[in-house]
Amino acid sequence: MLVYPDVSPVAFHVGAFAVRWYGIMYLLGFAAAWWLGLIRSSKEHNSFTPDHVSDALFFCAIGVIIGGRVGYMLFYDFSGLVQSPLSLFAIWDGGMSFHGGLIGVIIAACFYCYKTGFNVFDVLDFFAPMVPIGLGAGRIGNFLNDELWGRVTDSPIGMVFPSGGPLPRYPSQLIEMLLEGVCLFVILWLFSMRPKPRMAVSAMFLLGYSVFRFAAEFLRQPDPQKGFIAWNWLTMGQLLCVPMFIIGLILLWRAYSRRQLA
Repeated sequence: MLVYPDVSPVAFHVGAFAVRWYGIMYLLGFAAAWWLGLIRSSKEHNSFTPDHVSDALFFCAIGVIIGGRVGYMLFYDFSGLVQSPLSLFAIWDGGMSFHGGLIGVIIAACFYCYKTGFNVFDVLDFFAPMVPIGLGAGRIGNFLNDELWGRVTDSPIGMVFPSGGPLPRYPSQLIEMLLEGVCLFVILWLFSMRPKPRMAVSAMFLLGYSVFRFAAEFLRQPDPQKGFIAWNWLTMGQLLCVPMFIIGLILLWRAYSRRQLA
């Protein structure tokens, strides 16, 4: 059995303000995306400059934070939102939805493209390979925040979480970090090393994430306020991955049927 590290969710204090590892992981994810974006912008087949990378990432960061929090409250804790509307702003307590963040990023990218004249799929294709780094960092933040742990198991990789009761559970945060972070990053980075038809990289991101997330949900404990939503096994995370997978298939088909290089 694995041992949960003796690490406080709070990294340090600035006066009375507690800086949590959860927030630091988000900052590291954005910083890594910016750095990788600068590397990609230096490639000859990319039309993005370092200024484009910084400006677009700023819009996308806002989309992630707003969309992620709003999505969590709507998809996973709508009753809590109705009872306490101000809980929408309690980001420091955790509770961010990837699917909500994805919607927020798409809206932010559309707004950025409206201001700059870029094609929205060129922007999404450019940034998609960097997203898994942020996803992986976010899962580490979940782990250190002692949240989103897995289901009870007698597996050797089981771990007793401080807030998860006395029984060992799957470290589902670390499993998702490896799948959605490391594996998806390698797949997308290698796939995008050569020019691809417009929408192809975005499609691969949707397909890869939806498959990895759907599989990982079988090891992850459903949110207590939501539980299983059907058949005593289907979770909200899995349900949200279904349209994501279908859209990915449609985009991939359209990309290679039109073969318009980004």
